[in-house]
Amino acid sequence: MAKNSTKSKKKNIEKSVEASLWESANKLRGSVEPAEYKHVVLSLIFLKFASDKFEEQREKLIAAGRKKYVEMPEFYNKDNVFYLEETSRWSFIIEHARQSDIALLIDTALANIEKKNKALRGALPDNYFSRLQLDTAKLAALISDIDGIDTIKDKEQDVVGRVYEYFLGKFAIAEGKGKGEFYTPKTIVGLIAEMIEPYRGKIYDPCCGSGGMFVQSMKFIEAHNGNKREVSVYGQEYTGTTYKLAKMNLAIRGISGNLGDKPADTFAEDQHKDLKADFIMANPPFNQKSWRAENELLDDPRWKGYTVPPTSNANYGWILNILSKLSENGVAGFLLSNGALSGEGDEQKIRKELLQNDKVEAILILPRNMFYSTDISVTLWILNNNKTAREVKVGSEIRKYRNRKGEVLFMDLRQMGEPFEKKYTQFSAEDIAKISGTYHKWQTKKIKDEPEYCATATLKEIEAKNWSLVPSKYIEFKNRDEQVNFDEKMRELQAEMRTLLKAEKESEKELAKVFKNLGFEL
Repeated sequence: MAKNSTKSKKKNIEKSVEASLWESANKLRGSVEPAEYKHVVLSLIFLKFASDKFEEQREKLIAAGRKKYVEMPEFYNKDNVFYLEETSRWSFIIEHARQSDIALLIDTALANIEKKNKALRGALPDNYFSRLQLDTAKLAALISDIDGIDTIKDKEQDVVGRVYEYFLGKFAIAEGKGKGEFYTPKTIVGLIAEMIEPYRGKIYDPCCGSGGMFVQSMKFIEAHNGNKREVSVYGQEYTGTTYKLAKMNLAIRGISGNLGDKPADTFAEDQHKDLKADFIMANPPFNQKSWRAENELLDDPRWKGYTVPPTSNANYGWILNILSKLSENGVAGFLLSNGALSGEGDEQKIRKELLQNDKVEAILILPRNMFYSTDISVTLWILNNNKTAREVKVGSEIRKYRNRKGEVLFMDLRQMGEPFEKKYTQFSAEDIAKISGTYHKWQTKKIKDEPEYCATATLKEIEAKNWSLVPSKYIEFKNRDEQVNFDEKMRELQAEMRTLLKAEKESEKELAKVFKNLGFEL
């Protein structure tokens, strides 16, 4: 009965995952604080996701004539699918959704999954639903809504991360979270991966959120026929619930990662002090205030050789943390608010030091409306520890890099992107190919500046602009107002108005004629 119910729901007109989940969350009003919505929904989404993957694998085994193996965990684990006991399966939850003890059944299901799967140790909530004392009818309604979501239909969709992004975006202000503390849209992460090309080595994210950077890195490797076993993952996350989500997200995909012993502040309690990563991908909280006290972290080894980042804004603290973790030939791609491009005082000093030490390779300004939680335009920074001429194996090819010392590539991407769910913007696959292609071409040979798209600036030119990294200071922009021929435009407008007035007169004549035929004069 439960299975038929699930299948029939999947045939209904599909809503976006976000719309469905928002409706689900609304069922909780009056029973749960808004800040708890996302945790409740995420846990159930995970349970549904794990169950959908299990059922998919189960059907594959049956189709292959291996029905006798369907209750053997080994035949699930080998394909990075969690084996679920009957009481942990979504069909069981659906069947008992209206029972008074459904909260306990959900807690038991989650506990059993964690117990049976080592990769999930410490990742799932402990007796969470029982403690909330949810109204049974409202919880049943929520379960019913989630039952209608096909979590595995789109193989490319990072459902867990997407759900997290949405709910954190909805409640960021209410919870007092910083605007940057949310999941990074996958097209941006995909662009970063294509830019820095993490084929092999150590990947690090100092503020890993739900683990989306790691997921997209693995997808990049798969798409380019690389070997995931040649990559190791390191991350850190401050928020306990998000730390659990990241572990969940990696475990679902069979990614082995070191996220530190516990959730912790990257600045105050660095979980990877001795790490030297080959690739760093990050989306730090934007413009984080009071990230350290005036007398704290003054002699931190991460700032060695640089001005100490100011307490007023953590942007340059994140930059120097990232730089300190780069290996000798390491490359980093990370997002910051546009304010970091031209900040004064200590920020300007650090920016000057970074440029003089030849660490900045590219600055890309992104379109607006790419994030759920903010509509501001942000910047993608590329740092490179080695900009010298050399030959490097990248994937299956040997790439001959030219000497780029003393040069920075600037790109303005604000005219790119395509509409996404009406009010958002995302990069198309063609956009990502063009942007990353331009960057990689620039690395191997000098390229011409393109108005309103890209330009190369020398260290001397940047110094002349007071060490500003604002792309518009270096990229040529056309003055379209000056190119307009006023007389020509007025003649065109004149001709259009004549046509309109003539048509209006003809309409008046026809209308008067109609009324006259009816015995009325206008």
